[in-house]
Amino acid sequence: MRSGARLRRWVARARLSSLRTTFTVSFAAVAAAVTVLVGFLSYDAAARLVRVDQQTVFEGVVQDLLDEVRHSALTPADFATADADGGPRDELIRPSGTVVQVLGPDASVVDRGHPPLPVGADDRRIAAARPAGQLVEHRDVDVGDGMYRVATVSLGDGRGAVQIAQEFSDTEDLLRELQQRTVLLVGAVVIAAGLFGWWLARRITSRLVRLAGAAEDVARTGRLGIQVPVAGYDEVARLGRSFDRMLGRLAQSEEDQRRLVQDAGHELRTPLTSLRTNISMLRRIDELPPAARGELVADLAQESRELTDLVNELVDLAAGQSDREPLQRVALADIVEDVAVAARRRTGRAVTVRVSGDTVVDGRPGALQRALSNLVDNAAKFDRGGGEPIDIVVTGVGMPVGASAGVGVGSGAAVRVEVLDRGPGIAEEDLDRVFDRFYRAPDARSLPGSGLGLSIVREVAAAHGGDPFARRREGGGSAIGFTVGRRGGGED
Repeated sequence: MRSGARLRRWVARARLSSLRTTFTVSFAAVAAAVTVLVGFLSYDAAARLVRVDQQTVFEGVVQDLLDEVRHSALTPADFATADADGGPRDELIRPSGTVVQVLGPDASVVDRGHPPLPVGADDRRIAAARPAGQLVEHRDVDVGDGMYRVATVSLGDGRGAVQIAQEFSDTEDLLRELQQRTVLLVGAVVIAAGLFGWWLARRITSRLVRLAGAAEDVARTGRLGIQVPVAGYDEVARLGRSFDRMLGRLAQSEEDQRRLVQDAGHELRTPLTSLRTNISMLRRIDELPPAARGELVADLAQESRELTDLVNELVDLAAGQSDREPLQRVALADIVEDVAVAARRRTGRAVTVRVSGDTVVDGRPGALQRALSNLVDNAAKFDRGGGEPIDIVVTGVGMPVGASAGVGVGSGAAVRVEVLDRGPGIAEEDLDRVFDRFYRAPDARSLPGSGLGLSIVREVAAAHGGDPFARRREGGGSAIGFTVGRRGGGED
Protein backbone atom coordinates (compact mmCIF):
# COMPACT_ATOMS: atom_id res chain seq x y z
CA MET A 1 0.00 0.00 0.00
CA ARG A 2 2.90 2.35 0.73
CA SER A 3 4.36 1.76 -2.73
CA GLY A 4 0.93 2.45 -4.25
CA ALA A 5 0.63 5.71 -2.29
CA ARG A 6 4.12 6.74 -3.38
CA LEU A 7 3.24 5.96 -6.99
CA ARG A 8 0.05 8.05 -6.81
CA ARG A 9 1.96 10.92 -5.23
CA TRP A 10 4.66 10.70 -7.91
CA VAL A 11 2.03 10.69 -10.65
CA ALA A 12 0.31 13.73 -9.13
CA ARG A 13 3.59 15.61 -8.87
CA ALA A 14 4.51 14.59 -12.39
CA ARG A 15 1.22 15.98 -13.64
CA LEU A 16 1.80 19.22 -11.77
CA SER A 17 5.35 19.35 -13.13
CA SER A 18 3.94 18.81 -16.59
CA LEU A 19 1.51 21.66 -15.98
CA ARG A 20 4.40 23.82 -14.83
CA THR A 21 6.44 22.87 -17.91
CA THR A 22 3.49 23.49 -20.21
CA PHE A 23 2.89 26.90 -18.67
CA THR A 24 6.58 27.81 -18.93
CA VAL A 25 6.90 26.68 -22.55
CA SER A 26 3.65 28.38 -23.51
CA PHE A 27 4.67 31.63 -21.86
CA ALA A 28 8.09 31.54 -23.54
CA ALA A 29 6.56 30.62 -26.91
CA VAL A 30 4.11 33.53 -26.80
CA ALA A 31 6.86 35.92 -25.74
CA ALA A 32 9.13 34.58 -28.50
CA ALA A 33 6.42 34.94 -31.16
CA VAL A 34 5.61 38.49 -30.11
CA THR A 35 9.29 39.47 -29.84
CA VAL A 36 10.20 37.92 -33.20
CA LEU A 37 7.26 39.62 -34.89
CA VAL A 38 8.07 43.01 -33.36
CA GLY A 39 11.78 42.60 -34.08
CA PHE A 40 11.18 41.58 -37.70
CA LEU A 41 8.77 44.43 -38.33
CA SER A 42 11.08 46.94 -36.63
CA TYR A 43 14.14 45.78 -38.58
CA ASP A 44 12.25 45.69 -41.86
CA ALA A 45 10.91 49.19 -41.33
CA ALA A 46 14.32 50.53 -40.31
CA ALA A 47 16.11 48.87 -43.22
CA ARG A 48 13.52 50.04 -45.70
CA LEU A 49 13.71 53.59 -44.35
CA VAL A 50 17.53 53.69 -44.52
CA ARG A 51 17.72 52.25 -48.03
CA VAL A 52 14.99 54.51 -49.39
CA ASP A 53 16.58 57.55 -47.78
CA GLN A 54 19.99 56.70 -49.20
CA GLN A 55 18.54 56.07 -52.64
CA THR A 56 16.59 59.34 -52.49
CA VAL A 57 19.72 61.33 -51.63
CA PHE A 58 21.69 59.74 -54.49
CA GLU A 59 18.89 60.34 -56.96
CA GLY A 60 18.75 63.96 -55.83
CA VAL A 61 22.49 64.40 -56.47
CA VAL A 62 22.14 62.84 -59.92
CA GLN A 63 19.20 65.09 -60.75
CA ASP A 64 21.13 68.19 -59.65
CA LEU A 65 24.01 67.18 -61.89
CA LEU A 66 21.68 66.62 -64.82
CA ASP A 67 20.06 70.02 -64.34
CA GLU A 68 23.44 71.72 -64.10
CA VAL A 69 25.01 70.21 -67.25
CA ARG A 70 21.86 70.82 -69.27
CA HIS A 71 21.70 74.49 -68.40
CA SER A 72 25.44 75.28 -68.42
CA ALA A 73 28.13 74.37 -70.89
CA LEU A 74 30.50 72.73 -68.43
CA THR A 75 33.86 71.11 -69.18
CA PRO A 76 35.86 68.48 -67.32
CA ALA A 77 37.99 71.26 -65.91
CA ASP A 78 34.96 72.68 -64.06
CA PHE A 79 34.85 69.48 -62.02
CA ALA A 80 38.59 69.25 -61.51
CA THR A 81 39.90 68.95 -58.01
CA ALA A 82 41.70 72.27 -58.22
CA ASP A 83 38.38 74.02 -58.82
CA ALA A 84 36.45 72.08 -56.18
CA ASP A 85 36.23 74.93 -53.70
CA GLY A 86 32.85 76.42 -54.30
CA GLY A 87 32.58 74.76 -57.69
CA PRO A 88 30.14 72.17 -59.04
CA ARG A 89 32.28 69.33 -57.75
CA ASP A 90 31.87 70.60 -54.20
CA GLU A 91 28.09 70.77 -54.69
CA LEU A 92 28.09 67.09 -55.62
CA ILE A 93 30.28 65.92 -52.74
CA ARG A 94 28.78 67.98 -49.92
CA PRO A 95 25.27 66.37 -49.57
CA SER A 96 26.28 62.76 -49.15
CA GLY A 97 30.00 62.31 -49.52
CA THR A 98 29.57 61.28 -53.12
CA VAL A 99 32.63 60.00 -55.03
CA VAL A 100 33.24 62.11 -58.15
CA GLN A 101 35.41 61.05 -61.08
CA VAL A 102 35.81 63.20 -64.26
CA LEU A 103 36.25 61.69 -67.73
CA GLY A 104 37.74 63.44 -70.76
CA PRO A 105 36.40 63.33 -74.34
CA ASP A 106 38.13 60.03 -74.99
CA ALA A 107 36.85 58.65 -71.70
CA SER A 108 40.27 59.04 -70.16
CA VAL A 109 40.26 59.82 -66.45
CA VAL A 110 40.90 63.51 -66.00
CA ASP A 111 40.37 63.56 -62.25
CA ARG A 112 40.40 60.21 -60.49
CA GLY A 113 37.90 59.53 -57.76
CA HIS A 114 38.70 58.22 -54.32
CA PRO A 115 38.44 55.30 -54.74
CA PRO A 116 38.87 55.13 -58.53
CA LEU A 117 35.71 54.19 -60.37
CA PRO A 118 35.75 51.67 -63.24
CA VAL A 119 35.09 52.98 -66.76
CA GLY A 120 33.06 50.72 -69.04
CA ALA A 121 31.88 50.83 -72.64
CA ASP A 122 28.70 52.65 -71.71
CA ASP A 123 30.70 55.26 -69.82
CA ARG A 124 32.94 55.84 -72.87
CA ARG A 125 29.87 56.19 -75.08
CA ILE A 126 28.38 58.73 -72.72
CA ALA A 127 31.67 60.71 -72.60
CA ALA A 128 31.63 61.09 -76.41
CA ALA A 129 27.90 61.85 -76.64
CA ARG A 130 26.80 65.11 -78.28
CA PRO A 131 23.71 65.84 -76.14
CA ALA A 132 24.33 67.05 -72.61
CA GLY A 133 22.71 65.26 -69.75
CA GLN A 134 22.62 61.74 -71.04
CA LEU A 135 22.68 59.26 -68.20
CA VAL A 136 23.75 55.71 -67.60
CA GLU A 137 23.47 54.02 -64.19
CA HIS A 138 25.29 51.02 -62.80
CA ARG A 139 24.14 49.21 -59.67
CA ASP A 140 26.13 46.99 -57.34
CA VAL A 141 29.51 47.92 -58.73
CA ASP A 142 32.40 46.33 -56.87
CA VAL A 143 34.94 49.07 -56.16
CA GLY A 144 37.80 48.11 -53.88
CA ASP A 145 36.35 46.70 -50.66
CA GLY A 146 32.88 48.14 -51.15
CA MET A 147 29.81 48.09 -53.34
CA TYR A 148 28.72 51.29 -55.07
CA ARG A 149 25.98 52.77 -57.16
CA VAL A 150 27.54 54.61 -60.15
CA ALA A 151 25.92 57.12 -62.50
CA THR A 152 27.66 58.66 -65.52
CA VAL A 153 26.35 61.95 -66.95
CA SER A 154 27.51 63.38 -70.32
CA LEU A 155 28.76 66.98 -70.51
CA GLY A 156 27.69 67.28 -74.18
CA ASP A 157 29.48 68.02 -77.47
CA GLY A 158 31.90 65.14 -76.77
CA ARG A 159 33.56 67.12 -73.94
CA GLY A 160 33.52 64.13 -71.59
CA ALA A 161 31.42 63.01 -68.65
CA VAL A 162 31.17 63.07 -64.89
CA GLN A 163 30.88 59.88 -62.84
CA ILE A 164 29.31 60.05 -59.40
CA ALA A 165 29.12 57.06 -57.05
CA GLN A 166 27.56 56.29 -53.65
CA GLU A 167 28.72 53.46 -51.43
CA PHE A 168 25.96 51.28 -49.96
CA SER A 169 27.98 48.36 -48.62
CA ASP A 170 28.68 50.23 -45.37
CA THR A 171 24.93 50.77 -44.98
CA GLU A 172 24.31 47.06 -45.54
CA ASP A 173 27.00 46.25 -42.98
CA LEU A 174 25.23 48.55 -40.52
CA LEU A 175 21.91 46.88 -41.24
CA ARG A 176 23.49 43.45 -40.88
CA GLU A 177 24.86 44.42 -37.48
CA LEU A 178 21.42 45.73 -36.55
CA GLN A 179 19.96 42.41 -37.63
CA GLN A 180 22.41 40.48 -35.46
CA ARG A 181 21.68 42.66 -32.47
CA THR A 182 17.96 42.19 -33.04
CA VAL A 183 18.41 38.43 -33.09
CA LEU A 184 20.45 38.58 -29.87
CA LEU A 185 17.81 40.77 -28.27
CA VAL A 186 15.06 38.36 -29.32
CA GLY A 187 17.02 35.45 -27.85
CA ALA A 188 17.59 37.32 -24.60
CA VAL A 189 13.90 38.21 -24.37
CA VAL A 190 12.90 34.59 -25.01
CA ILE A 191 15.27 33.32 -22.31
CA ALA A 192 14.07 35.99 -19.88
CA ALA A 193 10.45 35.15 -20.69
CA GLY A 194 11.13 31.45 -20.15
CA LEU A 195 12.75 32.11 -16.76
CA PHE A 196 9.96 34.45 -15.73
CA GLY A 197 7.34 31.95 -16.94
CA TRP A 198 9.05 29.18 -14.95
CA TRP A 199 9.11 31.36 -11.84
CA LEU A 200 5.50 32.37 -12.32
CA ALA A 201 4.40 28.77 -13.01
CA ARG A 202 6.24 27.58 -9.92
CA ARG A 203 4.63 30.32 -7.85
CA ILE A 204 1.16 29.35 -9.10
CA THR A 205 1.53 25.57 -9.06
CA SER A 206 3.22 25.50 -5.66
CA ARG A 207 -0.19 26.11 -4.08
CA LEU A 208 -1.66 23.39 -6.28
CA VAL A 209 1.13 21.08 -5.07
CA ARG A 210 0.18 21.79 -1.45
CA LEU A 211 -3.48 21.27 -2.29
CA ALA A 212 -2.73 17.99 -4.05
CA GLY A 213 -0.58 16.92 -1.09
CA ALA A 214 -3.43 17.62 1.32
CA ALA A 215 -5.83 15.59 -0.85
CA GLU A 216 -3.33 12.71 -0.98
CA ASP A 217 -2.89 12.82 2.80
CA VAL A 218 -6.67 12.62 3.23
CA ALA A 219 -6.87 9.68 0.79
CA ARG A 220 -3.94 7.91 2.47
CA THR A 221 -4.75 8.46 6.15
CA GLY A 222 -8.52 8.96 6.04
CA ARG A 223 -8.16 11.95 8.38
CA LEU A 224 -10.46 14.81 7.40
CA GLY A 225 -9.12 17.35 9.89
CA ILE A 226 -6.13 18.30 7.75
CA GLN A 227 -5.71 22.06 7.43
CA VAL A 228 -5.21 23.29 3.87
CA PRO A 229 -2.79 26.28 3.87
CA VAL A 230 -4.05 28.66 1.19
CA ALA A 231 -3.42 32.38 0.84
CA GLY A 232 -4.61 34.93 -1.69
CA TYR A 233 -7.88 35.65 -3.44
CA ASP A 234 -7.45 34.16 -6.92
CA GLU A 235 -9.03 31.02 -8.36
CA VAL A 236 -6.43 28.71 -6.77
CA ALA A 237 -7.04 30.29 -3.37
CA ARG A 238 -10.81 29.94 -3.84
CA LEU A 239 -10.33 26.29 -4.75
CA GLY A 240 -8.20 25.75 -1.66
CA ARG A 241 -10.71 27.41 0.64
CA SER A 242 -13.56 25.45 -0.92
CA PHE A 243 -11.59 22.24 -0.45
CA ASP A 244 -10.87 23.20 3.16
CA ARG A 245 -14.57 23.92 3.81
CA MET A 246 -15.51 20.64 2.13
CA LEU A 247 -13.11 18.75 4.42
CA GLY A 248 -14.61 20.59 7.40
CA ARG A 249 -18.13 19.63 6.36
CA LEU A 250 -17.08 16.01 5.84
CA ALA A 251 -15.29 15.94 9.19
CA GLN A 252 -18.35 17.38 10.91
CA SER A 253 -20.60 14.86 9.16
CA GLU A 254 -18.29 12.03 10.18
CA GLU A 255 -18.26 13.29 13.76
CA ASP A 256 -22.07 13.54 13.78
CA GLN A 257 -22.37 9.98 12.48
CA ARG A 258 -19.89 8.71 15.06
CA ARG A 259 -21.78 10.44 17.88
CA LEU A 260 -25.09 9.16 16.56
CA VAL A 261 -23.78 5.60 16.48
CA GLN A 262 -22.28 5.89 19.96
CA ASP A 263 -25.40 7.46 21.44
CA ALA A 264 -27.68 4.99 19.66
CA GLY A 265 -25.60 2.07 20.90
CA HIS A 266 -25.76 3.40 24.43
CA GLU A 267 -29.52 3.91 24.30
CA LEU A 268 -30.20 0.56 22.65
CA ARG A 269 -28.22 -1.32 25.26
CA THR A 270 -30.75 -0.72 28.07
CA PRO A 271 -33.95 -1.96 26.32
CA LEU A 272 -32.10 -4.88 24.77
CA THR A 273 -30.75 -5.93 28.17
CA SER A 274 -34.22 -5.67 29.67
CA LEU A 275 -35.72 -7.66 26.78
CA ARG A 276 -33.07 -10.34 27.16
CA THR A 277 -33.79 -10.63 30.88
CA ASN A 278 -37.55 -10.89 30.38
CA ILE A 279 -37.15 -13.37 27.53
CA SER A 280 -35.02 -15.54 29.78
CA MET A 281 -37.88 -15.45 32.26
CA LEU A 282 -40.24 -16.85 29.62
CA ARG A 283 -38.66 -20.27 30.09
CA ARG A 284 -40.07 -20.35 33.60
CA ILE A 285 -43.36 -18.63 32.79
CA ASP A 286 -45.30 -21.73 33.82
CA GLU A 287 -43.75 -21.46 37.28
CA LEU A 288 -44.82 -17.86 37.74
CA PRO A 289 -48.08 -16.84 39.36
CA PRO A 290 -50.73 -15.37 37.04
CA ALA A 291 -50.06 -11.79 38.22
CA ALA A 292 -46.34 -12.12 37.53
CA ARG A 293 -47.10 -13.60 34.11
CA GLY A 294 -49.30 -10.65 33.18
CA GLU A 295 -46.68 -8.23 34.42
CA LEU A 296 -43.96 -10.01 32.41
CA VAL A 297 -46.01 -9.95 29.22
CA ALA A 298 -46.88 -6.28 29.77
CA ASP A 299 -43.19 -5.46 30.31
CA LEU A 300 -42.26 -7.29 27.13
CA ALA A 301 -44.90 -5.42 25.14
CA GLN A 302 -43.83 -2.06 26.62
CA GLU A 303 -40.15 -2.69 26.01
CA SER A 304 -40.75 -3.85 22.44
CA ARG A 305 -42.80 -0.72 21.79
CA GLU A 306 -40.06 1.48 23.24
CA LEU A 307 -37.43 -0.35 21.18
CA THR A 308 -39.56 0.05 18.06
CA ASP A 309 -40.04 3.76 18.77
CA LEU A 310 -36.31 4.19 19.35
CA VAL A 311 -35.40 2.44 16.11
CA ASN A 312 -38.00 4.43 14.18
CA GLU A 313 -36.72 7.70 15.59
CA LEU A 314 -33.13 6.72 14.78
CA VAL A 315 -34.20 6.02 11.21
CA ASP A 316 -36.07 9.33 11.08
CA LEU A 317 -33.06 11.19 12.46
CA ALA A 318 -30.69 9.55 9.97
CA ALA A 319 -33.13 10.27 7.15
CA GLY A 320 -33.35 13.87 8.28
CA GLN A 321 -29.59 14.25 7.91
CA SER A 322 -29.60 13.07 4.29
CA ASP A 323 -33.17 13.88 3.28
CA ARG A 324 -33.40 14.56 -0.45
CA GLU A 325 -37.09 15.39 -0.50
CA PRO A 326 -37.40 18.29 -2.98
CA LEU A 327 -38.37 21.73 -1.81
CA GLN A 328 -41.83 22.89 -2.82
CA ARG A 329 -44.31 25.60 -1.96
CA VAL A 330 -46.35 24.38 0.99
CA ALA A 331 -48.91 25.95 3.29
CA LEU A 332 -47.70 25.18 6.78
CA ALA A 333 -51.21 25.68 8.14
CA ASP A 334 -52.46 22.73 6.06
CA ILE A 335 -49.72 20.47 7.41
CA VAL A 336 -50.57 21.53 10.95
CA GLU A 337 -54.25 20.67 10.39
CA ASP A 338 -53.29 17.20 9.10
CA VAL A 339 -51.04 16.60 12.12
CA ALA A 340 -53.78 17.78 14.49
CA VAL A 341 -56.33 15.38 12.94
CA ALA A 342 -53.91 12.46 13.25
CA ALA A 343 -53.07 13.39 16.87
CA ARG A 344 -56.75 13.54 17.89
CA ARG A 345 -57.32 10.11 16.41
CA ARG A 346 -54.18 8.57 17.90
CA THR A 347 -54.25 10.07 21.41
CA GLY A 348 -57.91 10.91 21.90
CA ARG A 349 -56.85 14.37 23.09
CA ALA A 350 -58.36 17.67 22.07
CA VAL A 351 -55.96 19.53 19.73
CA THR A 352 -56.73 23.09 18.64
CA VAL A 353 -55.09 25.00 15.80
CA ARG A 354 -54.76 28.76 15.56
CA VAL A 355 -53.40 30.30 12.35
CA SER A 356 -52.60 33.94 11.63
CA GLY A 357 -50.82 35.50 8.67
CA ASP A 358 -49.32 34.01 5.54
CA THR A 359 -47.94 30.52 6.26
CA VAL A 360 -46.81 29.56 2.74
CA VAL A 361 -43.10 28.64 2.66
CA ASP A 362 -40.63 26.69 0.57
CA GLY A 363 -40.20 23.42 2.45
CA ARG A 364 -40.21 19.64 2.52
CA PRO A 365 -43.69 18.52 3.57
CA GLY A 366 -42.61 15.12 4.93
CA ALA A 367 -39.89 16.56 7.17
CA LEU A 368 -42.15 19.35 8.46
CA GLN A 369 -44.93 16.88 9.22
CA ARG A 370 -42.50 14.63 11.09
CA ALA A 371 -41.25 17.54 13.22
CA LEU A 372 -44.79 18.71 14.04
CA SER A 373 -45.89 15.18 14.94
CA ASN A 374 -42.97 14.86 17.34
CA LEU A 375 -43.94 18.14 19.06
CA VAL A 376 -47.58 17.09 19.47
CA ASP A 377 -46.65 13.58 20.66
CA ASN A 378 -44.22 15.11 23.14
CA ALA A 379 -46.95 17.40 24.50
CA ALA A 380 -49.43 14.52 24.79
CA LYS A 381 -46.86 12.36 26.56
CA PHE A 382 -46.03 14.91 29.25
CA ASP A 383 -49.51 16.45 29.63
CA ARG A 384 -51.18 13.34 31.08
CA GLY A 385 -53.94 15.19 32.84
CA GLY A 386 -55.71 15.99 29.62
CA GLY A 387 -57.77 18.72 31.25
CA GLU A 388 -56.93 21.32 28.61
CA PRO A 389 -56.44 20.89 24.86
CA ILE A 390 -53.07 20.93 23.21
CA ASP A 391 -52.75 24.20 21.28
CA ILE A 392 -50.86 24.58 18.00
CA VAL A 393 -50.20 28.22 17.08
CA VAL A 394 -48.97 29.07 13.57
CA THR A 395 -47.94 32.69 13.03
CA GLY A 396 -46.97 34.14 9.65
CA VAL A 397 -44.33 36.80 9.10
CA GLY A 398 -45.18 40.27 10.36
CA MET A 399 -47.87 38.98 12.73
CA PRO A 400 -47.55 39.73 16.45
CA VAL A 401 -46.38 36.83 18.57
CA GLY A 402 -47.08 38.40 21.95
CA ALA A 403 -44.77 37.49 24.76
CA SER A 404 -43.84 34.12 23.32
CA ALA A 405 -40.35 35.02 22.17
CA GLY A 406 -38.49 31.81 22.77
CA VAL A 407 -34.92 30.77 23.07
CA GLY A 408 -32.90 30.97 19.85
CA VAL A 409 -35.60 32.27 17.51
CA GLY A 410 -34.04 33.36 14.25
CA SER A 411 -34.50 37.03 13.37
CA GLY A 412 -35.07 36.14 9.72
CA ALA A 413 -37.89 33.71 10.44
CA ALA A 414 -40.98 33.85 8.22
CA VAL A 415 -43.34 31.39 9.94
CA ARG A 416 -43.38 30.36 13.59
CA VAL A 417 -44.98 27.11 14.85
CA GLU A 418 -45.57 26.66 18.59
CA VAL A 419 -47.12 23.72 20.50
CA LEU A 420 -48.44 24.57 23.99
CA ASP A 421 -49.36 22.08 26.72
CA ARG A 422 -50.18 22.11 30.44
CA GLY A 423 -47.74 19.42 31.50
CA PRO A 424 -45.11 19.69 34.27
CA GLY A 425 -43.06 22.13 32.16
CA ILE A 426 -39.32 22.28 31.55
CA ALA A 427 -36.82 23.32 34.18
CA GLU A 428 -34.85 26.46 33.37
CA GLU A 429 -31.56 24.57 33.34
CA ASP A 430 -32.94 22.12 30.78
CA LEU A 431 -34.28 24.65 28.26
CA ASP A 432 -31.01 24.82 26.32
CA ARG A 433 -30.55 21.03 26.22
CA VAL A 434 -33.96 19.61 25.37
CA PHE A 435 -33.06 19.53 21.65
CA ASP A 436 -29.84 17.51 22.18
CA ARG A 437 -29.84 13.91 21.03
CA PHE A 438 -30.88 11.37 23.66
CA TYR A 439 -31.14 14.06 26.33
CA ARG A 440 -33.89 13.44 28.85
CA ALA A 441 -34.57 15.62 31.84
CA PRO A 442 -34.26 13.84 35.21
CA ASP A 443 -38.01 14.01 35.88
CA ALA A 444 -38.76 12.53 32.42
CA ARG A 445 -36.51 9.49 32.53
CA SER A 446 -39.24 7.31 33.95
CA LEU A 447 -41.50 8.12 31.02
CA PRO A 448 -41.37 6.25 27.71
CA GLY A 449 -39.29 7.82 24.94
CA SER A 450 -35.84 7.87 23.46
CA GLY A 451 -34.82 11.51 23.66
CA LEU A 452 -34.65 11.83 19.87
CA GLY A 453 -37.97 13.48 19.04
CA LEU A 454 -36.92 17.06 19.74
CA SER A 455 -33.53 16.42 18.14
CA ILE A 456 -35.38 15.65 14.91
CA VAL A 457 -37.27 18.94 15.33
CA ARG A 458 -33.96 20.80 15.54
CA GLU A 459 -32.64 19.07 12.39
CA VAL A 460 -35.78 19.91 10.42
CA ALA A 461 -35.77 23.54 11.58
CA ALA A 462 -32.10 23.97 10.62
CA ALA A 463 -32.76 22.43 7.20
CA HIS A 464 -35.48 25.04 6.62
CA GLY A 465 -33.46 28.07 7.67
CA GLY A 466 -35.02 28.31 11.13
CA ASP A 467 -34.34 27.53 14.77
CA PRO A 468 -36.02 25.49 17.51
CA PHE A 469 -37.09 27.15 20.73
CA ALA A 470 -38.53 26.14 24.10
CA ARG A 471 -39.87 28.14 27.03
CA ARG A 472 -41.85 27.72 30.20
CA ARG A 473 -45.51 28.62 29.87
CA GLU A 474 -47.16 30.95 32.31
CA GLY A 475 -49.61 29.01 34.48
CA GLY A 476 -47.68 25.76 33.95
CA GLY A 477 -46.68 23.71 31.01
CA SER A 478 -44.35 24.26 28.09
CA ALA A 479 -44.29 26.01 24.72
CA ILE A 480 -42.02 24.24 22.25
CA GLY A 481 -41.73 24.95 18.55
CA PHE A 482 -39.56 26.10 15.68
CA THR A 483 -39.34 28.72 12.96
CA VAL A 484 -39.16 28.29 9.19
CA GLY A 485 -37.56 30.68 6.68
CA ARG A 486 -39.79 32.04 3.93
CA ARG A 487 -37.55 30.47 1.25
CA GLY A 488 -36.30 27.58 3.33
CA GLY A 489 -32.69 27.23 4.39
CA GLY A 490 -31.92 23.68 3.41
CA GLU A 491 -29.87 22.53 0.44
CA ASP A 492 -31.40 20.54 -2.30
